[in-house]
Amino acid sequence: MHVNELFNLRGKTAIITGGGRGLGEQIAEALAEAGANIVLCSRKKEACEQTALRLEKETGCHAMALACDITSQEDVKRTVQLAYERFGAIDILVNNSGATWGSPAEDMPLDAWQKVLNVNVTGTFLMSQEAGRYMIRQRSGKIINISSVAGLGGADPKYMDTIGYNTSKGAVITFTKDLAAKWGQHNINVNAIAPGFFPTKMSQVIIEKGKEGLLQRTPLGRFGSDQELKGAAVFLASQASDYVTGDVLVVDGGTHVL
Repeated sequence: MHVNELFNLRGKTAIITGGGRGLGEQIAEALAEAGANIVLCSRKKEACEQTALRLEKETGCHAMALACDITSQEDVKRTVQLAYERFGAIDILVNNSGATWGSPAEDMPLDAWQKVLNVNVTGTFLMSQEAGRYMIRQRSGKIINISSVAGLGGADPKYMDTIGYNTSKGAVITFTKDLAAKWGQHNINVNAIAPGFFPTKMSQVIIEKGKEGLLQRTPLGRFGSDQELKGAAVFLASQASDYVTGDVLVVDGGTHVL
């Protein structure tokens, strides 16, 4: 197989949670450019609709936007079913939707802790479980969970006083590895991407507060751009990664090595 075919996603269908903006939009754009049908879902359907229209216009892909609260099992089931009814397969799932909360650990409100874990961990589980049922029947599938460098270990509270978020992203890494062990028998690849610091709505406050220090701790000396995740996403979604599962691809400019 020619190398270009290894990265080709023509005829594949990808669901991207939180795909209407930020890193999810960047990943959706990459998969659309590689030829995939795109299903964008989030609680805020409007952003997904705008991105779906743009991707159809710019890439020629087929795209749809759905409202979905990933912490609701009913919403998740409906979303995956509608995607399947429209495109006839669920080939790729990108679990990108996330939540965060900044607070010293000793002051973290319980309801905030539960909200972050519910979105980042339970939501990832529910989407994977439901999409996985279709993938198991198909005997194929690619699941990509979006973790974070914050999930690789402890984080300096000067920059990331977000213990709930950091904990949840560590849980996503373990979830990825264990699900890969469970579903390899079904020819389903489960991997994670751990991004570093990308300017998004979620990271805006952290970057503004600690820009100088964060850049000093990044060997490449810059933040991620709106192109930096595209290659990683296409690799893990395509045949190019058929022998890769249970792995965490760190895309952080080298932050994790310091």
